[in-house]
Amino acid sequence: MGQEIDSSRFNHKDFQRFDAKLRDETRLLGEWFAQDRFCSGGKVGGFELEVWLVDDSGHPKPVNDQYLQLTEARHLPVVPELSRFNVELNSAPRQLQGDVLSRMRAELDDTWRQCSQLARQIDAGLLMIGILPTVRDDQLTLANMSDVKRFRALNEQVLRLRGGHPLNIDIDGFEALHLSHGDVMFESAATSFQLHLQVELDRAARYYNAAHILAAPMVAASANSPFLFGRNLWDETRIPLFEQAVALEDVYGGEQCGVAGRIGRVTFGAAYVQDSVYESFLRNLECYPVLLPALSDEPFETLPHLRLHNGTIWRWNRPLIGFDAAGEPHLRLEHRVVPSGPTVVDAIANAALFFGAVDSLANSEIPPEARLDFEQARGNFYAAAKHGLRAELVWLDGKRVSVLDLLQQEVLPLARRGLQALALAPADIDLYLGIMESRLDKQCNGAVWQRRYVEQHGADMTRLTQAYRERQQQGEPVHDWSL
Repeated sequence: MGQEIDSSRFNHKDFQRFDAKLRDETRLLGEWFAQDRFCSGGKVGGFELEVWLVDDSGHPKPVNDQYLQLTEARHLPVVPELSRFNVELNSAPRQLQGDVLSRMRAELDDTWRQCSQLARQIDAGLLMIGILPTVRDDQLTLANMSDVKRFRALNEQVLRLRGGHPLNIDIDGFEALHLSHGDVMFESAATSFQLHLQVELDRAARYYNAAHILAAPMVAASANSPFLFGRNLWDETRIPLFEQAVALEDVYGGEQCGVAGRIGRVTFGAAYVQDSVYESFLRNLECYPVLLPALSDEPFETLPHLRLHNGTIWRWNRPLIGFDAAGEPHLRLEHRVVPSGPTVVDAIANAALFFGAVDSLANSEIPPEARLDFEQARGNFYAAAKHGLRAELVWLDGKRVSVLDLLQQEVLPLARRGLQALALAPADIDLYLGIMESRLDKQCNGAVWQRRYVEQHGADMTRLTQAYRERQQQGEPVHDWSL
């Protein structure tokens, strides 16, 4: 939801006009799908990395307004996030071929180095982690919301649709956390490493479905968010936190939505797509009331209202419409399940696992969505988010398996075949899948390391964060971190 808006105040006519434009743009998008209008330049990958601004002790520092002035002057690809202690670092899109993984790493290394240097000018530092252990609930307030109109509008509209009722956080893991909060700022405690994959239209449905199936092993392998407000919760607590932080009761299921009961704005989804990813945009129109009816003067052909509406529905796997320099549309998938961190090299290893495995799975002879019920894929996802590498899943054809065995015996080989089919450099494949293999052999992702550190040194979140930050700055993958 990167589009800025002109106002955060809306009336009934704004909603009516927006809805009419949304319907017209959805029809136009349907025509583009039918005409195969989308540009096809091979498979293209990229990412967005959400990070924390912290002080010397590792506590959140709400200074992104000052910080963004510095990054803008350097023309760095950094944009604001919901809170004033978060920003997002963006990558350039790259063809998935050759030494692309090494080039992605070099780009992120360089961006991280420059951004860290600028942070020091305002006595701050950067930290990539799914949930910052030192953040407190009394810091997640509107006073710390970024000065961006769409964020203010988001908060106002979520509360309007909730009738002013507070948002409830109920998470049961190793410990339990039950809180009520009067705004959407809890969302800002969850930071991600979002992977983008542009694919050809004729294969997009297969890739979209495969991304849903892979969400469970991906979140288990990359989990890095075990603590929130000092409580030991899920391995990837970011998942339930984000879902509950903008929970709405106005979104109904039913036949047109492909699901019984209610579905949320942050969601695993309602069903696989059957024939086309366009089905997801139709669900947006029919199942999700407009949240931000900000009218745009952009040309109709750029789909401004459709893109804004899609940006207020946070599927864990989300289709996106973009445009190239010539104004031609393209379709890409956004895989949102992976948390931020622990290091640059860990992030690129996570990207390698996803890009390779999704390509291999999407091109398998028998569609994997025919071998795994969607509800089971959904159940796998939440089991993996809660239990991480300890999770037990149901895989293709009903096979029950530990997620660790699944990753080692099936997903890693899938990823290797997929990266080879994409003609990636063999040295890159060996390096980044080797990092993932070592992580699994040692059964140590970010969540595991954080818990092991607390078991050895006690539940001091400041000390944990400082130790985590020291090791992150050294740059070694998390499975090699000392305690």
